[in-house]
Amino acid sequence: MSILLSPARLLAFAQLLVTFVAELVKSAVRVAGAVLAPRPTLNPAVVAVPIELKTDLGIATLANLVTLTPGTTSLHVSESRDTLYVHVLDSPSADAVVADIKGTFERLIRRIEG
Repeated sequence: MSILLSPARLLAFAQLLVTFVAELVKSAVRVAGAVLAPRPTLNPAVVAVPIELKTDLGIATLANLVTLTPGTTSLHVSESRDTLYVHVLDSPSADAVVADIKGTFERLIRRIEG
């Protein structure tokens, strides 16, 4: 439990929790809009997201947060543990998906890892 003793890590954990809830709401609204649209124009994709996490717990946390967010599913972590493959219901571009995951969840998980 020493991972949560540092005030900086506690703050990063709290930010991760708030970020997850915000992403959950945004994604749920987007998915509901796509489902309810008379003629949805979705652009599904499988995206390779390069990851820089150090621990199995960090990688598992990222994969689970991605999967728990509506419209995205973690498919596989590469054997080298440096790439997470994600299925996205509606992808504006692979770069946008990568930037979103790295800029939200991964950034905060790296801060928790220390």
